[in-house]
Amino acid sequence: MEVFAEYLARIDSPDHRDRTEEVLAWIANTFPNLEPQIKWNTPMFTDHGTFIVGFASAKHHLSVSPEETGIAHFNHDIAQAGYSATKGLFRILWTEPVNYELLKKIIEFNILDKKDCSTFWRK
Repeated sequence: MEVFAEYLARIDSPDHRDRTEEVLAWIANTFPNLEPQIKWNTPMFTDHGTFIVGFASAKHHLSVSPEETGIAHFNHDIAQAGYSATKGLFRILWTEPVNYELLKKIIEFNILDKKDCSTFWRK
């Protein structure tokens, strides 16, 4: 988690910083095979050099980016969880609980779906 220390230190709100750190630590512990990285000034996790999931801390929410394919595949589940979404990300409001079961399913899907992917992003 050392790789995320500088990013986390830049989050002004202690509550937002703690929540972001909690989510990142949960992923690192749940998926120890994923590599934590900072790219484009955002925390993300990769598998064999391919993007699996990324995050961004915003004023009102934590953005979760599993690429468009991940959003499309779980669009119904994301809506059922009460999260708003765009083509490439969904938002967890700071006042909402994190649906770790959904996050786990999305990450597992991306790992499996991209197991033979040789590029960072899907083509």
